[in-house]
Amino acid sequence: MKHSLLYLTFTVGLFSPFTILDIDNMLSDGLYRIFRGEKDSEFNTLIWSDEFNGTGEIDSEKWFHQTQLSPGGSWWGGLIQHYTDREDNTYLKDGYLHVKAKKEKFEDQGEAKYYTSARLNSKFAFTYGKVVVRAKMPEGVGTWPAIWMLNTNIDEDGAYWDNQGFGKVKWPKCGEIDILEHWGKNQDYVSSAVHNGSSYGYNVENLGGQKITDVSNAFHIYSLEWTQEKMVFSVDGVEHFQYSPAKKNVNTWPYDSDYYFIFNIAIEPDIHPEFTESAMVVDYIRVYQ
Repeated sequence: MKHSLLYLTFTVGLFSPFTILDIDNMLSDGLYRIFRGEKDSEFNTLIWSDEFNGTGEIDSEKWFHQTQLSPGGSWWGGLIQHYTDREDNTYLKDGYLHVKAKKEKFEDQGEAKYYTSARLNSKFAFTYGKVVVRAKMPEGVGTWPAIWMLNTNIDEDGAYWDNQGFGKVKWPKCGEIDILEHWGKNQDYVSSAVHNGSSYGYNVENLGGQKITDVSNAFHIYSLEWTQEKMVFSVDGVEHFQYSPAKKNVNTWPYDSDYYFIFNIAIEPDIHPEFTESAMVVDYIRVYQ
């Protein structure tokens, strides 16, 4: 069943002026659970969203499939998947987005690989606000799903915004914001990170996370609050990382310009040999300012 939300306004009582109730989690006594993670913020105007309603293909007015391989024929870090624009790897069903990784031989751009997945770029970009994503993760050692953001100025062949002529700055100086990363080899843990010219890659120091034991079996709210001063990362309203460098400069804070979203599942070289397929399932993404 598609997740439903009821927006109610209270002037007195236990609830704040803007409260969201989780209809699908109604208790047997007729009361509602408060849905943590999407309420009360300085950001309260919805400026963009995708509820992923419908069946079949994703909304091409909102999303772009990034499929072009990096130079050398593999994605950064020796990842072994092909990203495709096929409905087999990205589709809508029952009001949810499915980004699916599969074990299969697939040839593209002169390269044969044995796993496929998808990498979506949003055609929407913004500066500052609150991002709220309700999702559950795939499962499998060697899977690496992420919900993250890059500066529209990234110089990366094949990326949507680079194709539009915005690409001018190489990674990591362009800046990267990882709202959520999950490694199948560490099943019960999710993390967030910030990459830039001062700290990046596998040795990034700007990161934090928390234990979530049912990350692949239940939906959770992953959120980012981004202002001129700091970024705050949370799961279900529980904060696990805050980034606010003491000295802001081009290396530590390239975060005063537009960023776009990426949804993807990467496949690492140590993927479990019995892995066949698994999907990241997204209920919605919403951006508030």
